[in-house]
Amino acid sequence: MVTKDGNFLRENNARHQLHPMIHPLISEENPPQIIVKGDGYNVTDIDGNTFVDGIGGLWNVNVGHNRAEVKAAIAAQMDEIAYYSSFAGTTTAPSIELSAKIIEMSAEENMAKVLFSANGSDAVETALKLSRQYWKLEGQPERTGFISLKQGYHGIQFGGTSVNGSTYYRNVYGPLLPGCYQVDSPWSYRNPYSEDPQELSDAIITQIERVIQHNGANTISAFIAEPVQGAGGVIVPPAQFWPALRKLLDKYDILLISDEVVTGFGRSGSMFGARGWGVKPDIMCLAKGITAGYIPLGATVLNERVMSAWTKGVDPNGFIFHGYTATGHALGCAAANATLKIVEDEDLPANAKAMGDRLLKGLQDIPNWSSLAGEVRGKGLMVGIDMVADKKTREPIDPGKGQGEMTAGFAREEGVIVRPAGSNIIISPPLTIDAEGVDKIVDGLNKAFRKYEEVK
Repeated sequence: MVTKDGNFLRENNARHQLHPMIHPLISEENPPQIIVKGDGYNVTDIDGNTFVDGIGGLWNVNVGHNRAEVKAAIAAQMDEIAYYSSFAGTTTAPSIELSAKIIEMSAEENMAKVLFSANGSDAVETALKLSRQYWKLEGQPERTGFISLKQGYHGIQFGGTSVNGSTYYRNVYGPLLPGCYQVDSPWSYRNPYSEDPQELSDAIITQIERVIQHNGANTISAFIAEPVQGAGGVIVPPAQFWPALRKLLDKYDILLISDEVVTGFGRSGSMFGARGWGVKPDIMCLAKGITAGYIPLGATVLNERVMSAWTKGVDPNGFIFHGYTATGHALGCAAANATLKIVEDEDLPANAKAMGDRLLKGLQDIPNWSSLAGEVRGKGLMVGIDMVADKKTREPIDPGKGQGEMTAGFAREEGVIVRPAGSNIIISPPLTIDAEGVDKIVDGLNKAFRKYEEVK
């Protein structure tokens, strides 16, 4: 019988459960850390050790762990009804409230309608499908292609995997969707074009335009990108890039899908990542911070231009033949309503910007003395440390050699959990973190990289 007995949990850790993004044999040989409690920006493991949660669960515990307001909202909803279908002419009160709140929060982007799902991968899949449906309703059914950026991450369903920009997520699951084209990222640290932001932005925009022209604009449905690339290494584009991208897509009448799964609701220092670049997307994909991880929930938001295709009459092609059992889940929507109230009441986007600036400043010196760290970069509370095998050539480390895991392990010894991802260390704490918490992360990572220098 499964209990909370510590010996049972240790003995069965990784024995029966497959874990994401790792080989099963590695999990069995090195069982994951068992986290049993959270409070604010701290978490505690099964052995009673407390750590600063430097990854915020997985980019998502924006309001911090164990928030009474969110727990109370979930409990109150359970006393009413935990679940009812959004299919077949029924709905629930929390989903109505949340849909109105999201449209209110995204009024600056001219958003009009929201379709709920269960997570970020669902939100992306929904965006891709609805963008194709939009063009069918507009009488251009040949617009089925998608363009995305290398290093981009858009989840793990077949559509999201097809537009992902890293071959790690693609190769073992092919063949994928045809008509998906990846172009270079506007990555200032690694690119063959220029370190000048304007020149780099111009080069990538030119490349995108060539892909559009080569394939024909009449075959492209949408361009999808993260405002700041997260899993790809916290790649912050030049400030000029997103406005130039919006202008280019308007020239060829191509939809812009902003994958806000990580950046949505404040993590990059503005309420939405695209808003931080002064850009209004056509479709936004939301998840993670929408409920701060308390209950799974995703959302795809369509602007007035996209929704106009559905307002011309009841076209058989306009039926939304898409949705999930969990679409509009009452508990998820109740959690989101409470979460977004905290985001606004405590102005978490502003705190993310202030604490992110403090975090960047505290880590900025590491590449000056560390043989492993090549660059520290970030925006808001999205920060990455790029690890290199050669500082002159900027050749990234081979993730298989374990340097990232070793350094992250040293950080845990100092009471800080960070995420090794490929050749990067990623830091994304709760948006409620304060100066003391940021300073603990800074101190822990400085000591971790010092320890690496001692044992390398």
